[in-house]
Amino acid sequence: MYTHMPAPTKEKTMTHARATLMAPKASAHSNGKKEVRPPSKPYRLAHSSAQERTVIDVRGLPVGGPQVVVMAGPCSIESEEQIMTIAAAVKEAGATVLRGGAYKPRTGPYDFQGLGKKGLQLLQKAARATGLRSITEVMDPRDVDLIAEYADIFQIGARNMQNYTLLKEVGRTKHPVLLKRGMHSTYKEFLLAAEYILAGGNPNVMLCERGIRTHVTELRFTLDLNAVPYLQKETHLPVIVDPSHGTGRRDLVPAMSRAAVAAGADGLLLECHPDPDKSISDADQAISIESFNQ
Repeated sequence: MYTHMPAPTKEKTMTHARATLMAPKASAHSNGKKEVRPPSKPYRLAHSSAQERTVIDVRGLPVGGPQVVVMAGPCSIESEEQIMTIAAAVKEAGATVLRGGAYKPRTGPYDFQGLGKKGLQLLQKAARATGLRSITEVMDPRDVDLIAEYADIFQIGARNMQNYTLLKEVGRTKHPVLLKRGMHSTYKEFLLAAEYILAGGNPNVMLCERGIRTHVTELRFTLDLNAVPYLQKETHLPVIVDPSHGTGRRDLVPAMSRAAVAAGADGLLLECHPDPDKSISDADQAISIESFNQ
């Protein structure tokens, strides 16, 4: 999945099964014709019966197609040297999207909050130098236009999944959006959040399972891989998995990445750092460049 090998493709049997599961129900009428029933779901646009599978074009990169898309990079952009080193390494290992945080939603107000616009500039520079697409988090509706100038994909984090002002703001654009599931959110709430973006006129939405809070205290979160086949059945949107946040432990990331792909994920979002123990944020879940290459 990570080394000098072509990106993995999903099994034909999985694709066939998914297509069967998502086939819209039809009702027979006296004239012998069949009519597709409108979905009885509150997320009309996100529902699988609304349209065929969505494949998002990110500057020529298809997300939601037959190939698994790997998005990798640091939790926080710390310096030009750091992001350039990581960009070159993940590109060589097969990643197609560079992730990097410029604005950080930290739990504590005294934690590193990100480099802001300078971080966006460094992300764009590294992505252009390596031919990668880029993704970064947007937290404030006022930053949407600025971030759109520098990054190819908006990331909306778990804490902002129900920030309806932000959802509406990215909905007015056509910029690709990766929407993370809230740590306490149901599937229905997740899809209704996506519906806000779709209803605003932006069809380019990816869903991201990033782990939820459960009674398990040994891990930061519990990665809910049930979400992958469920969402693939319930919606036409691409489904991405973040095993870094979903486990909070770098030693578990490789196994859960493979499990996510086996479950049918359209892509992976991974945290990678040249020296994980010295990462400014989320050090415990960042994998090394060496691990990424394995």
